[in-house]
Amino acid sequence: MHSGTPYALIDEMLETPDILRRFDPACVQDWAAATRGKKRLLLSGEGSSRIFPAKNTIDLARRSGCGWHIFTEGARQSVEYDLRDSIIVGTSNSGRTRELLALFETAKAAGIPCYGVTAAAGSPLAALADDCRVLSCGAEKAIAASKSVIEQALILQSLLGGDEWAQQDRAADDCAEILQSDIAPEIAEAAAGASVLYFAGRNNGTAEELTLKTNEIVRKKSGYLEGTYALHGIEEVMQTDETVVLIEPFHAEIEKYREVLSLKAGLKVIAIASFDTPFPTLKIPALAGFDGYFQLMAGWNILVAAGLANGINLDKPLRARKVGNAD
Repeated sequence: MHSGTPYALIDEMLETPDILRRFDPACVQDWAAATRGKKRLLLSGEGSSRIFPAKNTIDLARRSGCGWHIFTEGARQSVEYDLRDSIIVGTSNSGRTRELLALFETAKAAGIPCYGVTAAAGSPLAALADDCRVLSCGAEKAIAASKSVIEQALILQSLLGGDEWAQQDRAADDCAEILQSDIAPEIAEAAAGASVLYFAGRNNGTAEELTLKTNEIVRKKSGYLEGTYALHGIEEVMQTDETVVLIEPFHAEIEKYREVLSLKAGLKVIAIASFDTPFPTLKIPALAGFDGYFQLMAGWNILVAAGLANGINLDKPLRARKVGNAD
């Protein structure tokens, strides 16, 4: 992926390493300190504002043994839960996402602390929240969110107060290298030529977010295969013109992926991984605390290559909207 194209999406993706480099990991420590007595933390929102930011944070929290019970759900479903003894952090670029506003209104009436993350100062979300952080990344011109997803994820991750931030500059350098790397023709062709793109990976938001981005960027049908779901029945209906993208696959399952998906089902299989695999692989670095970002940006690079190969206008889907259900 290289600058100089007419697409805002590419330019905005290429801005993300500097967003990571200049990010202040202490920006929401007052939120964390003010809510230490609460047992549960709900991370809510809709679409890209929730999928990777929330699930990446939960994955990192579980790996670190964080004492908070952190969970995520869409705003409509969250309203149905007992949220006593919880705090809520809600993310919305527009600050007008109606589902999240309804959740905040219900929670505030019950005395539940609500914090907001938005790109719009003075928005309805900011007015409802006990406190709010406004993204520094600036407005996005492309319909598909990219740089805002990264900054939202960084803000939520910083709630955990981990020690990975000592490697922040190195992580930013690695992100830049991943985004600017050339995609091997066999990987680009497997993505561009697929009738359906499946993303198989951990429930940390990466594969799921790339599944959504496939619809917005490449205009292809896609599917998210959590964990080892790709090996537990769906292969029965997969077709030979479809492609599976494995994201940091479990070592113990690689041979089974090859046997079931490549040999038996006849699918094209490609991988994004920090190690060599038997499949065409976009190899990326590994760095604790930042692996999800690396994997996501590698996936972006593949999708952009596929979109360009197919002559897609990367900035303007026909029906997808920038503001999710705001009106």
